[in-house]
Amino acid sequence: MPFLIGLVNLAFFVVSLVDIVRLDEARVRYLPKLAWIIVVILLPFIGSILWWTLGREYAPRPARSARRTHRTPAPRPPADVRTTEQQLADLEREEYEAKLREEIARRRRERDTD
Repeated sequence: MPFLIGLVNLAFFVVSLVDIVRLDEARVRYLPKLAWIIVVILLPFIGSILWWTLGREYAPRPARSARRTHRTPAPRPPADVRTTEQQLADLEREEYEAKLREEIARRRRERDTD
């Protein structure tokens, strides 16, 4: 039995060290990777537990829905594929139309007051 506990502890230690070495630096929390390696080497069991609970940042999980369906997702609207010049021209046209609407409204007000 003690042999089995020692074997599990050694496997946990090795898996933790491999995970620390392979994980991207951006996903390591609280200490640099080298410090986590030293902690796990000096305190094999407790250091490994600390690594898996505190030191490692896990990737966010996608939200689960209550009901699973095998439908294809709804198509996304197409991205705006207009060039910058086309977008500027559309904005200028919208501004011109707004000015024309204001002018029409002003003339109607003047005509109604006369």
